[in-house]
Amino acid sequence: MTAVRLRPEQPSDVPAIRRLLAAAFAHSDNRVPAEVRLVDALRVDDAWIPELSIVAEVGGEILGYALLSRVRVDPAGFPALCLGPVAVRPDRQRAGYGSDVVQAALSAATELGERLVVLLGSPAYYRRFGFFPAARLGLTSPWSGLGDPWQALLLPASAGDAAAPSTAAGTAGSPAGAAGPPAEDAPVPPSGEVTFPGPWSLV
Repeated sequence: MTAVRLRPEQPSDVPAIRRLLAAAFAHSDNRVPAEVRLVDALRVDDAWIPELSIVAEVGGEILGYALLSRVRVDPAGFPALCLGPVAVRPDRQRAGYGSDVVQAALSAATELGERLVVLLGSPAYYRRFGFFPAARLGLTSPWSGLGDPWQALLLPASAGDAAAPSTAAGTAGSPAGAAGPPAEDAPVPPSGEVTFPGPWSLV
């Protein structure tokens, strides 16, 4: 089996990431998916964190993608991350690339000292990474009315100084190190409304 390389995106990856997102979220009428426009808009927004745009590369091809970008919990202004979009090329789905790239992104965020991740997605899928209903933390958003799909994850305190995300991502099969019980000395996220940057109005 060809090894999976998990790493931050490079400028040369942008066209391949666009193609991947367009295929994974394709519409029957051939409209450009909102996810493509969202990622393009986030790349030029202050919410973009280059180290947390992660690809899964196999044999020189990008088969998976996961993005963590900046959001905040108001009124405290607590910095957090939103996971999404997450995509796998349609002809290579159900092979573990989605889990690999999500774990790599969460691992990289942990190494950067991030504390809180939110997302809107399938509880059955994201539970494996440690996500739980965001309502338990008192977190609201435009999607909190959907119930359990509005989720949160507390990242553990990093064991040391921030490492290069490519090292944190590693290869498929390495421990993610992303989900776990909160450290006693880690800051506790406040309850409040999660505020999303402007590009999220595209979805």
